[in-house]
Amino acid sequence: MLGVFAQAFRTPDLRRKLLFTLFIMMLYRLGSHIPTPGISSENVTACLANNDESSLIELVNMFSGGALMRLSVFALGIMPYITASIIIQLLRVVIPRFEDLHKEGQAGQAKMTQYTRYLTIALGLLQSTTYVAMARAGTLMPNCPADKPLLPNDTIPNFLIMVIVMTAGTGLIMWLAELITERGIGNGMSLLIFTGILAGMPSHVWSIAGGNSGVRNTILLIALILIVTLAIVFVEQAQRRIPVQYAKRMVGRRMYGGSTTYIPMKINMSGVIPVIFAASLLAMPTMIAGFGKSDAAWVQWISANFRQTSWIYLLIYALLVLFFAFFYTAITFNPDETAENMKKYGGFVPGKRAGRPTAEYLRYVSNRITTAGAIYLVIIAMIPMLALIALHVQNLPFGGTTLLIMVGVGLQTVMQINAQLQQHHYEGFLS
Repeated sequence: MLGVFAQAFRTPDLRRKLLFTLFIMMLYRLGSHIPTPGISSENVTACLANNDESSLIELVNMFSGGALMRLSVFALGIMPYITASIIIQLLRVVIPRFEDLHKEGQAGQAKMTQYTRYLTIALGLLQSTTYVAMARAGTLMPNCPADKPLLPNDTIPNFLIMVIVMTAGTGLIMWLAELITERGIGNGMSLLIFTGILAGMPSHVWSIAGGNSGVRNTILLIALILIVTLAIVFVEQAQRRIPVQYAKRMVGRRMYGGSTTYIPMKINMSGVIPVIFAASLLAMPTMIAGFGKSDAAWVQWISANFRQTSWIYLLIYALLVLFFAFFYTAITFNPDETAENMKKYGGFVPGKRAGRPTAEYLRYVSNRITTAGAIYLVIIAMIPMLALIALHVQNLPFGGTTLLIMVGVGLQTVMQINAQLQQHHYEGFLS
């Protein structure tokens, strides 16, 4: 991997793209440390020392690189943009207009991107209002010292200014992500999440080495992290290749077709989306319980059963990951559309008739692959939780979601750099 980056920096075009990407990532980290107007940085530091985040707050805080708990201008991170993108994709199943836009090519994609931007701002406004209201009510960090409130100037104008600034920060992050995708290397959303997770890595490593887990548990945790990383690399690169042959056909005076290719179907076609969705849904009851009275029966039941060490939580979590793995794969991969496109250009799977039989075969293969990918996601996501119970440790800094995102983004970025290096190599060879 280091050799790939070294070779990329020796290529002027790739060096420009890499430096531009690194510059945007630095701007993103800089904004994560700029406090929102009306927030006392000294009081935030004092509150952080006395509080443990709930699972939803911890998830958003991890993706934002700690910006949420610092209540900075980039407190919401890239999560509203990711959520908006996923919602727009899901709406293709419900709203025929979105499916028509998806089939219109570049013009339709531009329109859907515009809808995604509008929805991102709306979600940013909603989430910023929620988090500022929680900070104002004392439920975001409930164990703050009485003499160190998060909002020293608790007025309505100050509340509105904070909401506007955080929403504007969401819009700026969305623009930065699109700049990386357009002018840099890799996917902008993925790289900004990667940046946020990478920023918290030193403290996580220190918490493993300097915590009270003991030498034995520390060695076991590090070994577990390495094994999970190797498993993720192996599965994320694995794919089922379905052979496709194209019949020869005459177009004018030229002969086309007659070639053999394949359809690459990844084992984990849904990526990390099922894990994020499942964790977000399971965190909602805990977040709702934070607004109730602590002595209420339903609040106590949620607090007792919706913890990562509860078997009820683990069972529901596994079922949700399985469900979202199949659901998201069914949305992103359409066997009927793939079979129709193959038939249009004279392609067929050997031993299968073009059209409906091919679509049924692709659906059969997709369901079998998705089953294996869903089980893999459940295992990767639940290993950290089971380690908490088995090793009797307080927390596991590198969760399955964290490793899945980091390894996946790293592999994707290196593959894109390799592809562009090959293009430059071929251009130089031909010239």
